[in-house]
Amino acid sequence: MSKPMLIVVSGPPGSGKTTLAHQVAAAVGCPAICRDEIKEGMAHATPGFVPGPGDPLTMRTLATFFDVIGLLIGRGTTMVAEAAFQDRVWRPGLTPFLGMADLRIIHCTVAAEVAYERITTRATDNPHRKAHEDGHRPADTWRNAHDAFDPINLPVPILAVDTSDGYDPPLPQIADFLQY
Repeated sequence: MSKPMLIVVSGPPGSGKTTLAHQVAAAVGCPAICRDEIKEGMAHATPGFVPGPGDPLTMRTLATFFDVIGLLIGRGTTMVAEAAFQDRVWRPGLTPFLGMADLRIIHCTVAAEVAYERITTRATDNPHRKAHEDGHRPADTWRNAHDAFDPINLPVPILAVDTSDGYDPPLPQIADFLQY
């Protein structure tokens, strides 16, 4: 029996991860589990919630995100998992699944200026984004965090995708990367 595929889409905030994750999931025919969407769902049930570093929802979201991945992979479900976690969070969360799934990583890249523009626009345009602090940080502080982003470093196939203007490589080549 073959293993399910766990497709991880990662990169700094504003790098186009969620959009790409949903497109990859549609192309593969599997669910996309997005960390920010889980947190936004939790924020609905927490009146007066104010986001911040290490806030209670962020910590609950982390555990929930990896629990959902474990449940789906454990049931043999190919899936896309998307989050802006750095290696120090992804590595311990993904390591238990290395023997259970065929793990592939798609790392999204984009210039800091483009990512910051995306983040500030979505913070203004999307009321659900109030669950996240990323659109409310000063540009210089945000840029330092973007430049210091530490991508996932695991011994699995990794594909870097530039999302500045569409996808480079394009979606058909990304799909080729995901073939068994």
